[in-house]
Amino acid sequence: MKPFLALTRRAALPLIAALALAGCGGLGTPNTARTAGTAGAAAGDIHVMTSGGFTAAYNDLRPEFERSSGRTVKTAYGASMGNADDSIPSRLARNEPADVVILARPALDALVAQGKVVSGSQVDLVRSAIGFAVRKGAPRPDIGTVDALRRTLLAAPSIAYSASASGTYYETELLKKLGIEDRVLPRSKRILSERVGTVVARGDAALGLQQVSELLPIAGVDYIGPLPAEVQRVTVFSAGIATGSKQPDAARQLIRYLNSPAAAPTIAKTGLEPLTAR
Repeated sequence: MKPFLALTRRAALPLIAALALAGCGGLGTPNTARTAGTAGAAAGDIHVMTSGGFTAAYNDLRPEFERSSGRTVKTAYGASMGNADDSIPSRLARNEPADVVILARPALDALVAQGKVVSGSQVDLVRSAIGFAVRKGAPRPDIGTVDALRRTLLAAPSIAYSASASGTYYETELLKKLGIEDRVLPRSKRILSERVGTVVARGDAALGLQQVSELLPIAGVDYIGPLPAEVQRVTVFSAGIATGSKQPDAARQLIRYLNSPAAAPTIAKTGLEPLTAR
């Protein structure tokens, strides 16, 4: 099993600014041009759409990129897939400004096929595992084996799962593999436009399933572990350049930084496995 599949909350070394500058390919050249009053994206600004799996890492890395590049990064958040108003496909369909999109690789490839993302611009950033959480202080059920997971899901009064990649796997494949779809899916809640951990923290679900990196930042939950390796679904999250980008060179610069050795320690501490460019 990969080490990142057995994550617990833990501290990591902070990202050192000098290392970030050394590892991101010319990031230190400032570009602070601005064009005020335009209807579209301001010159020099970069617009990013990112899905939840990469959000914690991205939020930690963005300030260093802004400081080093002299650019402002404006961010919209949404699911990799689905028809929610704030999902990345829905945002792109409305022609919201976007230079970089970061989402599950299958969803990114679908956007390439639709002409929304530049073909060949895709860069794999991380591998992400699926895990479970309970409300903080609640008993921690056993999910360490496939049989234990099956028993835990059958006993749970309610289960929250996301409307994105992890939830799609849960409702269309995982429960079928476990042979408990008919008994468990009626007690499961598909969560739109909200973190699953937030729902669990409120007490609106006894158990929550989502990407590990999306569960760890939620203060009101206890992360109890990943899916067993036999039924785990690891998702690759990737970045690409939107076809309507007004800042394609800056978009490439940001993607290089997110994929650099300098970014890897920060990415790893959020529960993701960095796929650092060699």
